Amino acid sequence: MNERKPFRFGRHLVTDHWSARRAFPPSAMKRIGEAIAEGERAHAGQVRFVVESALPMGQLVRGETPRERAIEVFARLRVWDTEDNCGVLIYLLLADRDVEIIADRGVHRRVGDEAWQAICRAMEAAFREKRFLDGAIDGIDAINALLAAHFPRTGPGPNELPDEPVVL
Repeated sequence: MNERKPFRFGRHLVTDHWSARRAFPPSAMKRIGEAIAEGERAHAGQVRFVVESALPMGQLVRGETPRERAIEVFARLRVWDTEDNCGVLIYLLLADRDVEIIADRGVHRRVGDEAWQAICRAMEAAFREKRFLDGAIDGIDAINALLAAHFPRTGPGPNELPDEPVVL
């Protein structure tokens, strides 16, 4: 048994829905949604922000990683379902203190892993300092800048995905 596994189980047992609400109160969620909407006026990408307090017990027992869960959430929220394959999911698994960015193939092909990992690490550093809103906004701003550089808005376009953040 991995010696860190008992600690992970413990964190997931004590990190509940209210933990996410304390880290991201309604005012913070509103600001995050506004940052996403503001960024999407400058680019053709579609950004979703999702916070999950802890993994469901079955997934935790199976040893599911935050990355695997983020890919599942990406599919479940249909972030891939955009006209130009330009959806981006920011997924925070609060119990593991882990941020994952999943980008649709149209975006990932142009941006690559290195840029996404740098944004994830910066957000995680802010979250470790309990600067949840700052970390989220800084990450969204960085993603918006990348999307504006690679997918600049050329005219009015549909908002294909909701801008409001989600707490699972």
